[in-house]
Amino acid sequence: MAGVASSSRQRSKIAPYLMVLPALAYLAVFFVVPIWSLLRTSLSSMSGSVFLPTLTFSWNFANFGHAFSLYEDQIIRSFTYALVATLLCILLAYPLAYVIAFKAGRYKNLILGLVILPFFVTFLIRTLAWKTILADDGWVVSALGSVGLLPSEGRLLSTSWAVIGGLTYNWIIFMILPLYVSLEKIDPRLLEASRDLYSSNARSFGKVVLPLSMPGVLAGSLLVFIPAAGDFINADYLGSTQTTMIGNVIQKQFLVVKDYPAAAALSFVLMAFILVGVLLYTKALGTEDLV
Repeated sequence: MAGVASSSRQRSKIAPYLMVLPALAYLAVFFVVPIWSLLRTSLSSMSGSVFLPTLTFSWNFANFGHAFSLYEDQIIRSFTYALVATLLCILLAYPLAYVIAFKAGRYKNLILGLVILPFFVTFLIRTLAWKTILADDGWVVSALGSVGLLPSEGRLLSTSWAVIGGLTYNWIIFMILPLYVSLEKIDPRLLEASRDLYSSNARSFGKVVLPLSMPGVLAGSLLVFIPAAGDFINADYLGSTQTTMIGNVIQKQFLVVKDYPAAAALSFVLMAFILVGVLLYTKALGTEDLV
């Protein structure tokens, strides 16, 4: 009996590791191996022709210095656009998520469905649609020009605001859903208690709703900022050569110039900046705030 009990305890200790094994294998094959390959490429030197390049691993750390010095403007622009788009997502998504969570009543699921519905259309098609909407001969430019918000020769397409608008629209769903989940978890009795204590609606929001919804704000901010910083579709279709983001540079280095070490180094520079930001967040606020 003692042997059976010992064997059962041993199996119970091994079982969690066996359950995690498929996930670890998946991460190893589709995350660790590609990252390792990208790292080797970023430290390699390239020789040969453009059509038949030869990569030689040579611990060439100079690729990182060149990547940052040559494309510093694009890196700064990418993070600036991503930050502005994230702030706009918060300003636009918070009222909508608040209404769905507290005011929608029986129409809650319907409104959520309508919010999610446009995002069943592929990312590229939605961006091309915005290119048509913001075109110089489109109704948006005409309407803004007629009320004096745009000069006669003014335009929206191929500007920084067009790119930021595209980023905001394409990633706002990742702000709405975490905010809605966070607001939905707030106990309505807390709001009733604040009103019983003669708190105004504005004070109840500032003292009860906003602090309790901060995990949703923070989670949504990460979910919007990280992909927006590496985006290249919006800058490619809605912007110009003056609004190029680091994602556009990486794409062209990989597919057009075929300078694979430079492209890999740029990818790691982008990942490093994002990783530092995420680590600073988790250190300051703790990952438990994201539940």
